[in-house]
Amino acid sequence: MDYRSLCRVNSKHKKPLSMIEPDYAGEKITHVKAASETQKIIDKMIHQQYLLYADGDRSVLIVLQALDAAGKDGTISHIFSGMNPQGVNVASFKKPTAEESAHDFLWRVHRHAPAKGEVMIFNRSHYEDVLVGRVHNTLTKKQWKKHCQMINDFEQGLSNNGTVIMKFYLHISEEEQLMRFKQRLDDPSRHWKISESDYAERSFWPDYIKAYNHVISETNTEHAPWYIIPANHKWFRNLAISHIIARTIEDLKLSLPPTRVNIDEMKKKYVEAAKKLDAQASKH
Repeated sequence: MDYRSLCRVNSKHKKPLSMIEPDYAGEKITHVKAASETQKIIDKMIHQQYLLYADGDRSVLIVLQALDAAGKDGTISHIFSGMNPQGVNVASFKKPTAEESAHDFLWRVHRHAPAKGEVMIFNRSHYEDVLVGRVHNTLTKKQWKKHCQMINDFEQGLSNNGTVIMKFYLHISEEEQLMRFKQRLDDPSRHWKISESDYAERSFWPDYIKAYNHVISETNTEHAPWYIIPANHKWFRNLAISHIIARTIEDLKLSLPPTRVNIDEMKKKYVEAAKKLDAQASKH
């Protein structure tokens, strides 16, 4: 199955979060089979990252958005941990600092745009300001519309510069979120993840769902598509996201760049250097 066609938001969707259930876990696929398939895809992604870095002409931006406890951190650790850290970076955009608030909301995002050859992951992103502003009424409707257009322009600029953009909304149910909150409470090693804001923001669940539907509809474009990922089952979430990323990068048809030096000459220099070392060693 091509999970891109399953999860990609259609421009006609006015309520994209209703297009697929959070509990969906594929057809005729088991947890064990999914884990095996995911690992094969991750191995492919590791090679793809090598080609991306060597090619040095394109870049990849992965945007992860979700409500609390949907698994953004888990997605990163499971899917990207095998990649070369020299070519992968993660940025997270939380509550703006005083300096950041003194600028336009995209000011702090621009410097984290991926360099050529790089994979950049936004663990929460430039969408936070728009979503929170809409839910908590700190933005007027006119401002909110303007912010969405600024995001579209920002992403268009990245795309024009060779960046491939994939945006994922990790879709969990309200019941699943509460269960994951309980897991954090019951596991001392996860207590650090608990915050007062988790439950405070949970009370705005319907407002956030409405906001996400509007934001995704306004910012779903050909060059920066949104994917709704059923995320109640972590193993299916990992399979779907890794599949979409690998297929999308595969479409770039990346290859190793042409050799920039005369290999025969380099081999001669190697032989000369090796002989010199052997001669020096024989004197001692």
